[in-house]
Amino acid sequence: MDLVAGQELPLASARVTLGIGWDKERTAGAMGTGAPDVDLDATAVQFAGDQLFDLAFYNNLGTRDGSVVHLGDNLTGSGEGDDEQITVDLGRVHGPVDTIVLMVSSYHGHTLEWVNRAYCRISDESGAELARFRITGGVPQTGLVLATLKRVAAEQGSGWVMRAVGEGVAITVPTQGLAKLRPYLAS
Repeated sequence: MDLVAGQELPLASARVTLGIGWDKERTAGAMGTGAPDVDLDATAVQFAGDQLFDLAFYNNLGTRDGSVVHLGDNLTGSGEGDDEQITVDLGRVHGPVDTIVLMVSSYHGHTLEWVNRAYCRISDESGAELARFRITGGVPQTGLVLATLKRVAAEQGSGWVMRAVGEGVAITVPTQGLAKLRPYLAS
């Protein structure tokens, strides 16, 4: 299911996986030759209100509550299927955490115009794909906020809702751009 910005999907599964995949755009670079490899990084950032709680990315593979785990860094996007994955165990997320921002960024500062066949997908614990976002398409920023996972308030039932975002953001290294993620915390 391809999601569009603003669309929400209640999550019935207790575990979800964020997978990203990409290839280098063959025509990127000076006259389409000598284009460097593009290193995209998947990141999950946990917030309690508007305060950072923790994050999982290539340089910090797991959150301290153990609920979010990055499964390894791919520096080039080579190979088929997901190039990077992050698992989120929603049942283990620390109580005060109410939002998890899922994003991708270009470590070397290439805009996302340099990638081809790029995607992000969310799957449940059985591996069934719940949603897919296409990243390719001329995003002129170095990062992309893909989606947010929001904890549903107790009076509205329990669980989590995924909200598609799909907006470019100028972030290369996640820890240096956290202030740019705060607009995505509002309901």
